[in-house]
Amino acid sequence: MPLDRKTEVNSLGFTKPPSETRVVVAMSGGVDSSVVAAKLAEEGYDVVGVTLQLYDHGAALAKKGACCAGIDIHDARRVAEDMGFPHYVLDYENIFRDAVIDEFADSYLAGATPVPCIRCNERVKFKDLLETAKDLEADCMATGHYIQRKDGENGPELHSAADPARDQSYFLFSTTPEQLDYLRFPLGHLPSKDATRELAARYGLRVADKPDSQDICFVPDGNYAGVIEKLRPGAADPGRIVHVDGRDLGAHDGVIHYTIGQRRGLGIGGLSEPLYVVKLDVEAKQVIVGPKELLATRTVPVREVNWLGDAPFASAEEWHVAVKVRSTRPPREAVIRPLGPDTAEVELLTAEEGVAPGQACVFYETGSSRVLGGGWIWRG
Repeated sequence: MPLDRKTEVNSLGFTKPPSETRVVVAMSGGVDSSVVAAKLAEEGYDVVGVTLQLYDHGAALAKKGACCAGIDIHDARRVAEDMGFPHYVLDYENIFRDAVIDEFADSYLAGATPVPCIRCNERVKFKDLLETAKDLEADCMATGHYIQRKDGENGPELHSAADPARDQSYFLFSTTPEQLDYLRFPLGHLPSKDATRELAARYGLRVADKPDSQDICFVPDGNYAGVIEKLRPGAADPGRIVHVDGRDLGAHDGVIHYTIGQRRGLGIGGLSEPLYVVKLDVEAKQVIVGPKELLATRTVPVREVNWLGDAPFASAEEWHVAVKVRSTRPPREAVIRPLGPDTAEVELLTAEEGVAPGQACVFYETGSSRVLGGGWIWRG
């Protein structure tokens, strides 16, 4: 049956046939975005695949676990050829360095624990690439992220993925209402990653068994400190490891080698109590350690808040929500108290350990899958 233009809506939410609906698919070369592109192509959409070259991929060419490297660009192009839709590679190296890599290095040097994947989505994929999709006259842009977009009473809403193990809502909290209106996430409703791989096999994709990326794309070996030293020569200045009670416990070879909450690899063995990194003093070049209970906090200052609730953020004195302070932790009950249009203080009803500046604090509607936005944790 042909689509009734006046009444029927296609799977992407447009009242026209798929063949007249252009969709740009952000293709990383992995199985997720490849399945999205193949699925939409099979459904008859006017698909255009776009892959971003984000950094000099020569060093990562043969390394597994990194997205957007040379082999991934090749894989994305091959999927497009097999499925019969156009594919473009865009050089975003300068944009990516300015918007993501430089801040990553500077944040680490300031003693924070940054999450560059969020900044990449916010400043590159959902900003510059989204504008490119509009320049290509696409009706929408689709990605392989595991998150759901649902139509609400006041417009599109952001919701966690159906599979909690694959949910990427923590990394997409900064998606704005305007971006959400244009974006589509065809995998968010799937029950598991196995279901995605089954679709890949059904479409005959050669990436069906390709391993998932594990590390930050421009740090394929997981050596953050090595990358920062390369970007900021002299960054790994030595200093002292100091107990919170003032005792000097030894030397370290650079604050950038440590993170808040770290216990292993401190190089100060032989003590009667287990010690954790509780603070990084960059100016004094000190790694400050102490007992685990000092990591617990209930007050989390946040800024650059992106609010996705129905009422304006500052319209209420407080919002009772659930929050995540790290991507790997479940949401916990909290109260948000707005201090302005994009700053707030978050009170955790149960103290959390290892809350670190540079991480995100993501807001969820209590008892619901809806994502209400989030903000960046800072020292206050």
